[in-house]
Amino acid sequence: MKRIATFIIVVLVATGIMAWSTPGLLDNIRLGLDLKGGFEILYEAAPLEPGQKITKESLTRTAESLEKRANALGTSEPEVTPEGTNRIRLKIAGVTNEAEVRKKMKEPAVLTFRSASGCKAPAENAKATAKDIYCKVELIGSDFVENGAAIAYDSLNRPMIDIKLKDKKKFAEVTKRLIGQNLAIFLDDTMLSDPNVGQELTDGKAQITGHYSADEAKQIRDTINLGALPLKLTEKYSQSVGATLGKQSLKQTLEAGIIGSAVILIFMIGMYRLPGVIASFGLIAHTWLLILVFVWANFTLTLPGIAAFILGIGMAVDANIITNERIREEIRNGRSVMSSVKLGNKASFRTILDSNITTIIVSSVMFAFGTGAVKGFALILIIEIVLSILTNVYFTHYLLSLLVKAGLLKKPKQFGVKESEINAL
Repeated sequence: MKRIATFIIVVLVATGIMAWSTPGLLDNIRLGLDLKGGFEILYEAAPLEPGQKITKESLTRTAESLEKRANALGTSEPEVTPEGTNRIRLKIAGVTNEAEVRKKMKEPAVLTFRSASGCKAPAENAKATAKDIYCKVELIGSDFVENGAAIAYDSLNRPMIDIKLKDKKKFAEVTKRLIGQNLAIFLDDTMLSDPNVGQELTDGKAQITGHYSADEAKQIRDTINLGALPLKLTEKYSQSVGATLGKQSLKQTLEAGIIGSAVILIFMIGMYRLPGVIASFGLIAHTWLLILVFVWANFTLTLPGIAAFILGIGMAVDANIITNERIREEIRNGRSVMSSVKLGNKASFRTILDSNITTIIVSSVMFAFGTGAVKGFALILIIEIVLSILTNVYFTHYLLSLLVKAGLLKKPKQFGVKESEINAL
């Protein structure tokens, strides 16, 4: 009775948690542009000025700048990924004004140091913006030494930013003229900081100090380093998916998945009887766990991801079939149900583990060397395999063993084996 009670409690608690949480999880799944609508652009980056080179850091910083611009436009969590030595891939789902976003994304990030010298908009004007107050551009990104900005710390361990400029005379003239005034730092039209000029600086070096946190200092450093090597972006490839087409793809995919899953569950129950019911429950738990991982890890669900999802379920079904067939084989050889379950679980585990490890290795290679959708497919497949081992091997084995030890599964026919198929020992 104790084992039966444990079985019932485990099944009821698991079913309750899945039934209660599934609607909320489904609502929180983040859909990719091929399911939600949007567009994808592959950019080729090049320096704005002749003779400059593209570094890995400048490409990464440009990608970060693109992501910030896309977020500022109100788009839904864009995906921006550097590829190779000079390319950046941008994916944005749920876009309503594609032309505006494309135009904004193509513009290079502009770093400027501005002063209020000669500006007409008074600081006391309530409607005056930082851009109005600091209207005169004194320095631009290309005036700075590449990667010349670095974080340093004063005697009180407060972060500050060391900067280096290419033209010492120009910097000396600017700092001499603006002693006692602010020299604001802008990225595009957004002011990042407005440090005060304390003295004339003749060696082309300066320190930007203020009450900055470590993250704020890092942002200013990275922005200046990016501004020292602004990149021009050329669109090389683009793909647009309408919202209607995306919804249609999602609807058809869900319908196919539901029909396929129903057929699988019916097959498992019809073929293996009560063990098939347990295997089907394991598949449902497996699917729920995968959805949970998607939401918790904030993964984006795309069509390639759904393909990996379905492939993983197929592999999970294989695991259950291998286990149940090995158990039935042991029963046909004349062993007791208890012995058959133990031997079948043990033998099938080795087979399942070997095949899954092979798939994980292949998927890891795909993830390491692939890009975009290939990486997503590989990552989801790896997660699927790990969850499959937890649910369709350990969890289902545990539930099956509880029923066998409780005496509810003790007849060969309960495993779909006829008496005439059993060989005498």
